[in-house]
Amino acid sequence: MTALIARLDLIQYLSPAFPTGAFAYSHGLEWAIADGRVKSASALTNWLTDILRFGAGWQDAVLLSLALRTGADLGALDDLARALQPSAERLAETLDQGAAFAATVSALTGRDLAARALPVAVGEATAPLGLPEEEVIAQYLHAFAGNLVSAAIRFMPLGQTEGQAVLHRLHPAIVEIARRAAGADEADLGGATLGADLAAMRHETMEVRIFRT
Repeated sequence: MTALIARLDLIQYLSPAFPTGAFAYSHGLEWAIADGRVKSASALTNWLTDILRFGAGWQDAVLLSLALRTGADLGALDDLARALQPSAERLAETLDQGAAFAATVSALTGRDLAARALPVAVGEATAPLGLPEEEVIAQYLHAFAGNLVSAAIRFMPLGQTEGQAVLHRLHPAIVEIARRAAGADEADLGGATLGADLAAMRHETMEVRIFRT
């Protein structure tokens, strides 16, 4: 496999068109928008930056990095990924997407990939590509952030160009987080985005909603 083909595979796996059902998840953002916590492009940028740096973005980045390494105990990492989820919806978000991701990659490659939490499933699927950890993590975080921007565009007064500007402003943070996560270990796991976690919990009881999380 050439490096270019490997990169094309990675881009395909993390594309919005890849059938993981990611479009149906807002990571609690739907509640934050409905409650008026996020109502502008700048507020959305701040919300997503915090999630990437201190919340699920960072945790997923570290879990993905660990799953990419030779000899990784994927079963233990999957257990750890599940235990780190702060709510039922967030657990369903990572498990449902991870299962769909593994099933689709298995169908494309002929490998028998287990249904795991999403960052662990991505790590198992992409490890054979031989790409740098930092690159895989950055692409994963970009896909994660891009999906949340897409959710915001559908739910708040935010045009597509403005939404793309938000995603573009997140690029430096994504690169920095990917670089740090590539050298991290389990002791570096942890989060401090209580607002986002509470938003995900409150989303569970919203009477009218368009996203699953």
